[in-house]
Amino acid sequence: MDINNAIEVRNMTKYFKTEYDKAHTLKERLLFSKKNKKEVHTVLKNINLDIRKGETVCLIGTNGSGKSTLLKLMTKIIYPNEGTIETQGKLTSLLELGAGFHEDFTGRENIYFNAAVFGLTKAEIEKRVDDIIEFSELGEFIDNPVRTYSSGMYMRLAFSIAINVDAEILLIDEILAVGDQHFQDKCFDKLKELRDSDKTIVIVSHSLDTVKDLCTRAVWIYKGEFKLDGDPTYVIDEYLKQVKLDHKEEAKKKYQKPLDTYHGIVVVDIPQSFAEVKKDTAQFTISGWSLSDCLNDRLKVTFDDQEVTEMRKINRSDVLMAYQEKYGGYGTNNDECGFDYFVDVNQMKLGEHSILVQLLDEKDKVISEKDLKVNII
Repeated sequence: MDINNAIEVRNMTKYFKTEYDKAHTLKERLLFSKKNKKEVHTVLKNINLDIRKGETVCLIGTNGSGKSTLLKLMTKIIYPNEGTIETQGKLTSLLELGAGFHEDFTGRENIYFNAAVFGLTKAEIEKRVDDIIEFSELGEFIDNPVRTYSSGMYMRLAFSIAINVDAEILLIDEILAVGDQHFQDKCFDKLKELRDSDKTIVIVSHSLDTVKDLCTRAVWIYKGEFKLDGDPTYVIDEYLKQVKLDHKEEAKKKYQKPLDTYHGIVVVDIPQSFAEVKKDTAQFTISGWSLSDCLNDRLKVTFDDQEVTEMRKINRSDVLMAYQEKYGGYGTNNDECGFDYFVDVNQMKLGEHSILVQLLDEKDKVISEKDLKVNII
């Protein structure tokens, strides 16, 4: 293993077998055709990867791409069917909420238990226990059994322990998505501190803005195979392009024929309904986004019963990612599901004005709409 590497993956393949019960009678053989059969599902195929000491790397990919499985392989929770994975340095991981916790132990007792598993002596734990409790912000709850904890409290305790065991390699799955925004921000600030102290961090996250801010490198796993490796901004942009292409292909298969009823959503970010706009303001903006499961949907914006014709379309990758499981971006004939329109206030009368944003299908039937009012004062 290269002395400068923290993790090396060589020609690694991981698959899982599903074995069905063996049929014992002729009747079972006839009725249950899957019995006595094996199905093999390949999760990762021929992965080669070097992660250098001191790098902060994000694994990105859609659900089921194999990125979380790759993290588990790095921790040696599971092992590859082919190839090798080697690590160099003390390693700790945050993969599943409560993993390694004893439900009937208190938070404090679990600190001692988990830190000992990570190799700390009792004296070393004693020196750090107050720091762990302080960072977790669990206060009086630290002496309650962890089975009484919420998922957010689990995450606080697990993260606080993991960052205080002097590991050289830290592996983190989507666990940080749990809990309140304040503590998430605190965790990411701590990760930046660890990054700057030359710790090796490998993280799986769907928060792409966080990835760009935190990581020095992104690795894209696509359908179980290595796809792209490099600068986070570039890799994420290429990843989002592929996500959109895949969504459109899925849409073509799923919605080749028009449906009687479509589902969709229209959101107006600005302005809020009943907002007040001063007359001396040069202009104000109507902006938002829409998605549906209609391939040929059309957005119609009406201001005071006059249809807007100079509306600008905007790329909203964040929206496509957030709603990929529900709508998958099916309704976008291009990548621009966002919109905005600039209203000239000088040409408007004082008083109430109406805005109607409608998402229409190929027959101009309303899929979803948003109706709001603004007051010029």
